[in-house]
Amino acid sequence: MALELTNDNFDTEVLNFDGLVLVDFWAPWCGPCQMVAPIVEELAEEFKDNDKVKICKLNVDENQEIAQKYGIMSIPTMKFFKGKEIVDEIVGLQPKELIAGKIDELQ
Repeated sequence: MALELTNDNFDTEVLNFDGLVLVDFWAPWCGPCQMVAPIVEELAEEFKDNDKVKICKLNVDENQEIAQKYGIMSIPTMKFFKGKEIVDEIVGLQPKELIAGKIDELQ
């Protein structure tokens, strides 16, 4: 299951993680976000035994501070963090294969 991020745990779970972190920025009212949610959960299951990859999601309505900090203008947006830096991003609904390929490429 993808880890639920908040304003309070973002730094610990994302910026201080020694590896690649995918953060899915989403909202409950967003149709495309609802379509990408099962993909994010499948990826979390597939990478759960990989201690260098973490799959997370952040509700932008409940955690506006983080969403604003990272300039989230449209959702869904997935940002890939590594070593406290954003190394890539995907905006909009994309197929699982593209997202998984990006994880494999960046880790």
